[in-house]
Amino acid sequence: MDQAIIDLINEMFKIAGHSVTFEDVIGRKDDWFNEWTMTTEQYDEWQKFGKGYLRKTLNMTAKGADREMAMVGLMWGLKFKKDEDESSNVSTTVDVTDKL
Repeated sequence: MDQAIIDLINEMFKIAGHSVTFEDVIGRKDDWFNEWTMTTEQYDEWQKFGKGYLRKTLNMTAKGADREMAMVGLMWGLKFKKDEDESSNVSTTVDVTDKL
């Protein structure tokens, strides 16, 4: 499972378009996951990837993979960046728990 978490975090950064890896954040005691953001679409893509990865790699059931990815998202997921509001051009962020 440890390697799975590393792979999932690396894929999260990749999908979100950040050139950061698990190795860059390991051992940090601060809220490193608040430094970068991802869109809800990127989060959904990451969740889909993660569920498939967990089912294939760890032989999890669909329900187990859903539950595990929800926990991974809560523990290590990046903040969400909402699409810019075209009328005000203001970008806002929401916490990952708002998505679940």
